[in-house]
Amino acid sequence: MRIANNAGRLSLVEIDRILDVERASGGSFDSDPAAAFARWDELATWAASVHVSTRPDATPLEDATLLAPSPLPRQVIGIGLNYADHAAESGLSIPTEPVVFTKFPSSVTGPDVDVILPGPTVDWEAELVVVIAKGGRHIPLEEARSHVAGFTTGQDLSERTVQWQGQPAQFSIGKSFEKFAPTGPFIVTLDEFAEPDRLRIAATIVSADGTETRVQDGETDQLIFGIDELVSRLSETIELLPGDLIFTGTPPGVGASRDPKRFLVAGETLITEIEGIGRITQRFVDRSA
Repeated sequence: MRIANNAGRLSLVEIDRILDVERASGGSFDSDPAAAFARWDELATWAASVHVSTRPDATPLEDATLLAPSPLPRQVIGIGLNYADHAAESGLSIPTEPVVFTKFPSSVTGPDVDVILPGPTVDWEAELVVVIAKGGRHIPLEEARSHVAGFTTGQDLSERTVQWQGQPAQFSIGKSFEKFAPTGPFIVTLDEFAEPDRLRIAATIVSADGTETRVQDGETDQLIFGIDELVSRLSETIELLPGDLIFTGTPPGVGASRDPKRFLVAGETLITEIEGIGRITQRFVDRSA
């Protein structure tokens, strides 16, 4: 199942067609994408019997206005240093416990947006994002997958100067500017992947003159703490809630670890892609524009 938020309406996607769930189900499901997670299993059962590509009420996907697929998460949880090579490029030890921070929910946005640069040191971090369906506390490791709605593509944009200012550092503030948590284009259930624990993840910067530079290229099987372990361990402290987002960490290649350092500038476009999910795009503009 591939779920989208089309202009604020819950929708089902198949190849190049998109279907409004509330209308197609005769009102059995709410049109609000945020309401889907409380009835995720029911939605998946219904969707399995729907062939979007052959329905006359489906419309072209290219005409859709795709927004954040989980538009109102109550919690956005970030995991730092969850790829060994990223920890190494950051000059930090491989963590023995998950490094946890938050991106405030007001930073969540959709897959194709303009982002105002709040400062000169905005960095990129391509991430696989886990979307929670069934929440809870003290989730056993072997039951973790049953609490996951699916995966989406995410960017953990970070203003590094703000992130590291002060003592102690201001991780959450530096990662929570407007539109600093773009997600999408869909939520894809795990049964759609041949190998859900091994997905190619990449980020590319397109300069104003059209020059493309691949800055990140990795695979999610390199996660230090895998999806099941993250869900289970986080739930020992946090009550996970339907629609919550877990940004699972980024592979190597971020700008702050380059020599010389490189940060996003106005006129550049950032494209983040995850195999089997799709791409998200951010265009960066100067604050004074």
